[in-house]
Amino acid sequence: MEAREQIYFSPPEGGRLIERDVVLSVRDLRTELYTKRGVVRAVDGVDFDLHRGETLGIVGESGSGKSMTALSIMRLLPQVGRITGGRIELYGDDLTAKTEKEMQDIRGGKIAMILQDPLTSLNPVFRVDDQVGESVRLHDRRSVNVKQRVLDLLRRVHIPDAETASRYFPHQLSGGMRQRVVGAIGIAPTPEVLIADEPTSALDPTIQAQYLDLLQDLQREFNLSILFITHDFGVVANVCDTVAVMYSGRIVEYGPVAEVFTDPAHPYSEALLKSVASIDEKPDRLPSIEGQPPSPFEVLSGCHFAPRCPYAFDRCHTEYPAEFAVGEGRTAKCWRAEERAA
Repeated sequence: MEAREQIYFSPPEGGRLIERDVVLSVRDLRTELYTKRGVVRAVDGVDFDLHRGETLGIVGESGSGKSMTALSIMRLLPQVGRITGGRIELYGDDLTAKTEKEMQDIRGGKIAMILQDPLTSLNPVFRVDDQVGESVRLHDRRSVNVKQRVLDLLRRVHIPDAETASRYFPHQLSGGMRQRVVGAIGIAPTPEVLIADEPTSALDPTIQAQYLDLLQDLQREFNLSILFITHDFGVVANVCDTVAVMYSGRIVEYGPVAEVFTDPAHPYSEALLKSVASIDEKPDRLPSIEGQPPSPFEVLSGCHFAPRCPYAFDRCHTEYPAEFAVGEGRTAKCWRAEERAA
C-alpha cells in the first residue's frame, strides 16, 4: 500500500491531525434490490476512501442510500439485495469476493457496526454481561478473564456502576445506556473500522452530545476509522472530518467538512445546510427542500436533484452531470460546478 502524507485541516469545531493511509476503499459500488415492483438501484456507483483515524460522514435524506451502503460493506443486505458491481477493499482486500464464513470473522473483528436502535442489536432475554461477553469470546483470541474484560469495556463506554449494570437486561437500561452497551460490544475486538448508522437519532440532545463525545474518545483511544451515517448536517459538523453527501443512491459532493460547510458546491448540500438550525439566527421557520426525492423505481436521464433544484437549467434535466474536482480532495457532480473546476 502506498504511503500517504499527513494532511491537517480544521473542521468547524476545531481540528486534529489525520493520518491519510487508506483503511477502507469503496469503488463504483452498486447495490440493487429486486422487489415485486421492480429493481431499485439503492447504491449507484459510490466511491470513497476512509483513512486511519478519520471520521467520514455520509449525510442525506431518508432513502438516499446511506444505510444500504453500510449494509453492503458489511455484506448484510436483505434477501432481495445484491451487490452488482464495484469493490469494497479493507487494506486492499476485496470484501465482495469473500465467502460468508470469511465475512463472519471480518464482521465485528475488523469492522464493527452500531445501529440506530440498540434494541435491534441487543437480545432482550439475555443480560448485558452475557451479550458483551459473547463478543469478547468470539473475537478476543487471547486468554482473558471474560468477566473482568466485560466490566472494563462497560467502564470504557462510561457506564456508571458497571458491575450492577452488567447484570441488567436491556429493557432495564435507558436508551443512552443501551447505546453505550452496543458500543462496548462493538469495540470488544478492537476493530479497524466502526460504522455508526444514525446512532444518536433516538437520543435526546443532551444524551446525544454525550454519546458523540464518547465516540470521539473511543476513536482517539483505539485509533478507529469511523464511517458515520446521519441525516443531520449539524452532527456532521461536530464529529466528522470529511463528508460525502448522498442523494438518490449517489454521492453528489465529497470533501473536507470545513470547506463543504462554508462553500457547498452542490445545490443539494446547500439546501441541507440551510435547514440546519443556528444558535445565532432564530428564523420563524427553517427552510425546507421543496418537492420529494425521485421514486426508487424511476429511471432518470438527467440529474436526479434537478426537479427540486432552484438552479437547474435544460442540460440538468437531460444529462447526468460529470464529477468535477472543485478543490483539494473535493468533488461535486453538478453542471454548475463545472465553472468552479475550470
